Amino acid sequence: MWRSEIDGLRLRFHLAGINNQNFLMRDEETGTYWQQISGHAVAGPLAGRSLVLVPSDELSFALWKAEEPKGTVANDVAAYVPQYAPKNWDVRMRKAPTVLSYREHGMAPRDLVLGVSAFASSRAFRYDSVLQEKLVMDHVGLEPVMIAVGPDEKSVRVFRRRIPGAEQIPQFYRAVRQGQPSLAAAVSTALFMDDATGSGWNFQGCAVSGRSQGICLERVEAIKDYWFDWRHYHPDTSVY
Repeated sequence: MWRSEIDGLRLRFHLAGINNQNFLMRDEETGTYWQQISGHAVAGPLAGRSLVLVPSDELSFALWKAEEPKGTVANDVAAYVPQYAPKNWDVRMRKAPTVLSYREHGMAPRDLVLGVSAFASSRAFRYDSVLQEKLVMDHVGLEPVMIAVGPDEKSVRVFRRRIPGAEQIPQFYRAVRQGQPSLAAAVSTALFMDDATGSGWNFQGCAVSGRSQGICLERVEAIKDYWFDWRHYHPDTSVY
């Protein structure tokens, strides 16, 4: 997600075409073309500029609603409903051919990955593997990170694996929970524990018990993408 403003100018974007099966957007105000995945201007008066990233999540609706009970939902635009993608769009796209193919690391072009571009490095994580492991300890470049699967077992967030005030780099472990609490209860209870301070942390990355209670981990932005797309626009990526 990108801010639609640059240098105080509010831009209105339209789909202008496809570049290696990744959307190109064109703004009405300057006629500049922007790459969807990177937010970079690739042609036009603002070529070389970049839009500002807006932190966002890809969550199940149930989990989002549990975290944001007063949140609002954008309605469909009635005039365009016939043009919206069908509900099985993602299933159909998994079988669609691609114009690019990077058969590396045993990956098929449309395998889904969680892509992280941070700390001067890029790293891809097989999405299915993350969901299976539920809690991944790794590094992006030289920086320790943690990837956590939410209490709905569908949503994923990435955190910098450093606790303010703690000297050691912590390891995190899934917390043992009794029974299956509702999502409303689960979002405020400990989902995982750390070995540096013995604290319990929720899916928002905040300590809800222990020495670190009240402290939150730093979020790291990630994108769910097809392998061929991520690999093309991050040619130096490593793979977990």
